[in-house]
Amino acid sequence: MPGPHPAVAAVRLGIRRALQTQLADTAGSARGSADPRPQLAPSASRARVVVACSGGADSMALASAVAFEAPRLRVEARAVVVDHQLQPGSDQIAQAAADRLRVLGLKAQVRTVDVGAQDGPEAAARTARYRALRQAASEFGADAILLGHTRDDQAETVLLGLVRGSGTRSLAGMAPVAGDLVRPLLDVTREQTRAACEAQGLEFWDDPHNDDPRYLRVRVRQALADLQGDLGPGLTKGLVRTAELARQDADHLDALAEMSAVQLGAPPWQVDALMAMPPAVRTRWWRQALAAQGAVIAGLSFTQVGWLEDLVLRWRGQGPVDVPGGLRVHRADGALHVAAPGQVE
Repeated sequence: MPGPHPAVAAVRLGIRRALQTQLADTAGSARGSADPRPQLAPSASRARVVVACSGGADSMALASAVAFEAPRLRVEARAVVVDHQLQPGSDQIAQAAADRLRVLGLKAQVRTVDVGAQDGPEAAARTARYRALRQAASEFGADAILLGHTRDDQAETVLLGLVRGSGTRSLAGMAPVAGDLVRPLLDVTREQTRAACEAQGLEFWDDPHNDDPRYLRVRVRQALADLQGDLGPGLTKGLVRTAELARQDADHLDALAEMSAVQLGAPPWQVDALMAMPPAVRTRWWRQALAAQGAVIAGLSFTQVGWLEDLVLRWRGQGPVDVPGGLRVHRADGALHVAAPGQVE
């Protein structure tokens, strides 16, 4: 009896590995083992996962493979379609996707969100989407949320990090597992997910926003396609390999920064001790140490970190540095002090 289409097999393999890992993590949690990753509330009887599905080829291939593999591994799965309300008829598109998921045998629901524009349309949509997915996962008692990001998405993320000059962590791209978010298809190409859908007769939706050059990621996708035409098809694999190597380096440096944060403790921090840190560790330490003091690290810019570095390395009597979260860092008596603006020490 012939096996499944190669693309279908590739997608199912990614799902099987992810679910087996999730099963092991859930069993370890039940035994009381310490897992450094944040976890959603585990099911008492078996692992539970939420499948994020937009109705596009990537997420439909993901959902189809979950529908096939989850029962075989005794994993309970539900699907969530998020309606961002960003284009006319989005509610009908989301409902049609949910109907197709039900045909696959998955319980599916549509979650409607309001996307603000305070962080830009792409970032705002992502924030609203993850909030809705986590709410659904919490209600279901899920252990993980499965996302349909592919190898091509990973390459685009790395290229985007290069363009922004964001450092090693940005070049590390998307992690296969990041807390409650699991990406089983990072070894699968976008071409394979489309082929998997076509081989199974799965209808999918091509979002016109994926070709809209107003969105930065779309322009990066187009630039990557142009570069591959000039440099060869190995470019995507090279970028993904760069992400894997960068992630190993970034994880190690983050661990060293965490150790330094424990050793230095709460402020004031002696300048001599900070100067002894390697720069790559100290720049990471800033984020961890200030977060422990209540800073909003998501708003801490590269420029502000540079000003903080100046307090340590290029001290000329300059004034304090304000950081997001209402904190102020200043240097006095050979140490760095942290206080709220106006606070007298």
